[in-house]
Formats: sequence, C-alpha cells, structure tokens
Amino acid sequence: MAKAGRTFSESWHRVADLKVCLHPTVSARKQAFRGEIWYILRDPFNNQFFRLRPEAYDFVIRLGTDRTVEEVWHDCLERNPDEAPGQEDVIQLLTQLHFGNLLYFEQAADSAKLYKRFRKRKQKELRAKLLSIMFFRMPLLDPERMLKKAEPFIRAVFSPIGAVVWFTVVALAIKVVVDRFDMAMDQFQGVLAPNNLFLLYVGLVIIKTLHEFGHAAMCRRFGGEVHTMGVMLLVFTPLPYMDATSSWAFRSRWQRALVGAAGMITEIFIAALAAFVWARTGPGTTHSLAYNIMFIASVSTLIFNGNPLLRFDGYYILSDLLDIPNLHTRSKKHLRHLVEYYAFGYRESFSPARSPNEAVWLTVFGIASGIYRVIVFTGIVLFIADKFLLAGLLMALVCVISWVIVPLYKFIVYLASSPRLSRTRTRAVALSAGCLILLVGSLAVLPFPNRFRSPGVLEAVNYTRVINNAPGYVSQLLAAPGDSLLENVPLLVLTNRELELEIEATIAQREETRAMRLKAMREAPADLEPIRKRLEAVESKLQDLLREQASLAVRARLGGIWVAPQASEMVGSWLNRGALIGELVDPGAFRFSAVVSQDEAADLFEGEIRRTEVRIFGQGGENLEVNKVRIIPFQQETLPSAALGWFGGGGVAVSSQDESGLKTAEPFFQIYADIVPNPEVLMHHGQSGKLRFTLEPRPLLMQWGHKLRQLLQRRYQI
Repeated sequence: MAKAGRTFSESWHRVADLKVCLHPTVSARKQAFRGEIWYILRDPFNNQFFRLRPEAYDFVIRLGTDRTVEEVWHDCLERNPDEAPGQEDVIQLLTQLHFGNLLYFEQAADSAKLYKRFRKRKQKELRAKLLSIMFFRMPLLDPERMLKKAEPFIRAVFSPIGAVVWFTVVALAIKVVVDRFDMAMDQFQGVLAPNNLFLLYVGLVIIKTLHEFGHAAMCRRFGGEVHTMGVMLLVFTPLPYMDATSSWAFRSRWQRALVGAAGMITEIFIAALAAFVWARTGPGTTHSLAYNIMFIASVSTLIFNGNPLLRFDGYYILSDLLDIPNLHTRSKKHLRHLVEYYAFGYRESFSPARSPNEAVWLTVFGIASGIYRVIVFTGIVLFIADKFLLAGLLMALVCVISWVIVPLYKFIVYLASSPRLSRTRTRAVALSAGCLILLVGSLAVLPFPNRFRSPGVLEAVNYTRVINNAPGYVSQLLAAPGDSLLENVPLLVLTNRELELEIEATIAQREETRAMRLKAMREAPADLEPIRKRLEAVESKLQDLLREQASLAVRARLGGIWVAPQASEMVGSWLNRGALIGELVDPGAFRFSAVVSQDEAADLFEGEIRRTEVRIFGQGGENLEVNKVRIIPFQQETLPSAALGWFGGGGVAVSSQDESGLKTAEPFFQIYADIVPNPEVLMHHGQSGKLRFTLEPRPLLMQWGHKLRQLLQRRYQI
C-alpha cells in the first residue's frame, strides 16, 4: 500500500460503521525491504500471506470489534496526520484483507459471507487456471511431516561443507563435458528424435521432482513450512510443483533468495552427477537418460527457471535481491499509474514505487516481462504445433482469448464504468479511441518500407579455379598469394617419386620392345605386327606419363590475382588429382551471388524491385550499388560458397549428410547482381555479405499477414 492515497473517498460510507479485526490466528513479522520496514501477516490455517507498510499495520492492529473503522481511522489521523492512510487506502486495504479471509466479523451472518467469498475466490482461481491452460496446477500431498523427519540430513546437505562439495562436483563435471564437447554436440542432434522422447520425458520428471524437493528442503532448512506439493500441467505435460510461500516471512532476503535458487542448485548438481554417468557409459538407455538429464537441466534453467522475466525461480530471486516485493503485480500497477496519470489525466493516481530508482525497475521489468512472455509462449505454441497441429491451434486460440480479447474487454469496461475516471472519462475515451485509430491506420493504411536481405558472396566476373592434374607432394611455392600474375606463369611445383619410377619403367619397356622388334625382323617376321602394337601402346603410355609429369608444375590458366589462403600450409602435403589449390581472379569486374529462399523469391517474382544494394561484411556503413540483377529461374540446392551455410558460420540451413557444407536443406533461388565499382570499398573475391532488396511499400499488417501465411504454408501446409 502506498502513502499517497486520497484522504477522503466517496465510498467511505460503505466501511465507516464496520467493526472488524484480524483473525486471532493471524501472526505478524517485521521485515526490511530496500531499507524500509514492512510487516508480513500470516494465517497458518489457509497459508495466506499479506505485506503491509508500517502506517497500514498501525491502522490494522488498532481494529477491534468494540470500535468502528471510522473511529480507528480518526485515531490514526490524530496520532500521525502525515503518515496515516487515506480513506481510499483504507478501503483498498480492507478489501484485500477481506478477500484473503484475514478479517474477523463478530456478526453471525459472517459465516455465510465467508463461504460466499471462498466460493468466489475458488471461481476466480478456476478462471485463472483456465486462462493459464499451459500452467494448470493440482495439489496432491502435504510433505511437511516428511521434511521434519529429514531435517538433520537437510541441514547437513545445505551447509558450508555441502557448498564446497557442490562446487567441486560441478567444476569436475564441466571439465568432463568440455573434454567431450564434440560427442555432446553430436548427441544433441537427436534429442527430439521420436525414439528419444520417452527418455526425455523421464529425465524431465526426475530432474523436476528433485528440483521441487530442493525448494522444499531449503525452505525447511531456514524454518519455513511446506504444506503443498502436486502436479502442474506445463504445456499439457505433467510435472511436480510445490508451494514455498512461507519463505516470504523470512527476515533475511538472502535466505529467501536461496529458497528460490535451491531448485536450480539441485538441478545443476544432479546434472553434474549425470555428466559422470554419461561420460563413463556406452550407447544405451543409461547413457541416453543421463544425457537427457544434462540437457533438461541446462535448457530449463536458461529459458525458464533462471530467467527473471517469467514468474519462476529467477523472478523470486530478483524480487528478493532488489527488495521489491510483488514485483510482477507492482510493475503492472505502476504501468497502469503511468497511463492514468500522464495520459488520462487522473491526478489522484499514485504509483506503488517507493523511490525513483524503484520506479525505473518496475517500468523496465513490466515492459520486458510482457514482451518476453509473448515470445516464449509463441515459441511454445509453434513447437507444439510442429508435433501436434490441433493442440497447437487450440493453445493459440486460448492465448488470443487470454491476451487479446479478455484484456480488451476489461479495458472497455474500465473506460466505461471505472469510478477512477469519473472526471476524466471523456479524455480517456477520446485518447484511447485516437490511439486505436492511429494504430490501426498506421498498420493497415500507411505504407511502410518493404525490404528483405539475402546472404551471398562477392565473385569476380572472370575467375578460374586452379586444380592439379597430377597427384603429388607440394615441394615449392613459386607465387605468393595476392600476386598479380600473367597467363601460364608457374604457381607451385609438385613431386611424385612413384610417377618418376613409373616413367623409368615405361622407358625400359620401350627399349625392350624395340630390341624385340629388331630381333623379329631378323628371325621371325611374322611377330612384327604384335610387337609393333605393343610398342605403340608403350609409347602412348609414356607420352601420358610425361604429360602428367609436366603437370606437376601447376601454371596459371588465366591472368589475374592469385588467391590461395592455405598455400603456405600446403608445402610438404599430398594433393590428390583434382584438388582445389586456389583461384585466379580478374579484379576488373565483380558480381554478388545471393541465395534467396523460396518464400522471399515469391516477393521478387510478384512485386517490383525498386532498389538493390550490397553490403560487404567488415566494410563499415558503405553500400555497393547494383546496376543489374539476374534471377536464375530454377531452384538450386548447392551453395556458391560454404561460408553461407551453417557449417561455415552462415545462416543457410544445410544438409547434415553433406560434409562439404554446400548442399542446402531446402531448395533456393540464386541471384546475380552486377556491382558498380566503389573506390571506398575494398572488394575481394569470396567476401560474404548481404544483398538488400527494396520492394514496393506496403502497410505493416499486409506484410505481417503475408509472412504469417508463408509460415503456415511452409511449416504446416495450410
């Protein structure tokens, strides 16, 4: 509750004559947040917690069945007129305590009202669960008795000695994985394979069960109680969960943060043990299960548990370390305050932030968490739709209802009937309608630049690849990379002792055949014809060997710049026949060879290309102009350079079966763009970059709709 509430309220008559007090079972504990004092109310019967500011707590503890709310409020106002809560604050405070079942009414009729509130609260929780269908929870058991029996063991595990053991085991496990990194990455390719899904789920259940017990054990370690454990349907997948809200009453924020981090601490330790099992077992069920546990612990910690933008472990740790309780709820209230105060002109609105620094945190967190939730849930929906299309469509429908339709309906009701806007309703409605018209007009009517980029490489128009026509060892380099050479200039020399021996043997065969011919001319003229044919064969073989020997001196077939990045590493190495040694490039003219996906190629064929530009990586902000574009009108599957594929660091998906990294996973269209020379841009054959196409401007809704249709058609054939 903030200090800036209104002193008087038009609804005060509804609570002024009530005689209420806190339930006798409610206990209070003092805590410090960001250097300020708060009080935590707790009812052990329903496990409800509520945080109060000192001025609100001072008001609540004075309530009793012998005095009315108005009498208590006047008493607080006389004692401390500067800090006493206003009537608006009192109404909000009593409403929240009332719905939390923390207030006691002396009247007999209160039991019926209490049941009615309980029923409404359950209905509200059910609606929230239905709207959060991807995170449905079902409580099953109370583990408190088991945790009490295991408390000596828990204290031994979560101790300084336990921390040393944890760090030692995790460090050794990291070394094990790093030493076998290639094997780990190879096994990663089959994580989502059908034959691994069952083991993946088994590993998920194991690691998450231990994760929740880690929370419960750490909570018990610091004196907290855990009365609820159950099953949560996370994206329709049954997983365990527990309720550690009793940690809210811990005075030390570091204890609260450790309770939030205990699950991840346990996960990482179990993953470290699994790494040892994985490294010491061969292919099989145990080996695969251990790897799945390692994978799940790392992915879930990175995307969900360790990320503070979702309301999982990282969120509560951040909230405790920043000393900002109810970070998610207060950030939403703060964003609402910014809209009401600055946009709608409701000057009596107040922010839950206690300082400018806290206001910044609430603003940043509120915006960032909203964006991140949409991104993560969209990714989850697409992932589910890839496996189960109908389930993905149902989840997408639920998300649209809960994120778009329901908030829009609530916002319309808020504009139409909220008493907070009673004096500024016209301004609020007009501003909201104006923003809606401006947004729709900007997205659906106003044309926006329509561009896309395609990866490619810079190529000389005239170039030739240098290969060797004879195998051999590289003995000498006669030209340095980067030299400008003339045609027929020697580049390097190969040696092949086996070829030399074969030439000597063939020469000996020739001399022997000649001697046989002379002898036949004197003694057996009938044998001359076979001997003549043999001599011709030997002579032909010798000529072929001599030509191959001459090819050991590799020469330039075209004048140009000698490009051979690995030439110095070739000396002393064996080159098979036809090996690529380098390239001879004519630097007079260049073109850019771009790879365009099938979806983007449809835009090129249908729309008008208004402008094309090339940007070479590493050349700053300078763009190269294009004077002509040629689209090859048939699909291809071989990249112009391996640097464009995944194996070469590019963004084009390539086939895992092709070791060269040139064969793409999907067909593409190739485009040649003739470059206009620019003296300020240094161009080299083989440089990679992007070709940017500027098409006819279109409204953003049309562009997004086109991308969505392409996505549905490509991934789901609908």
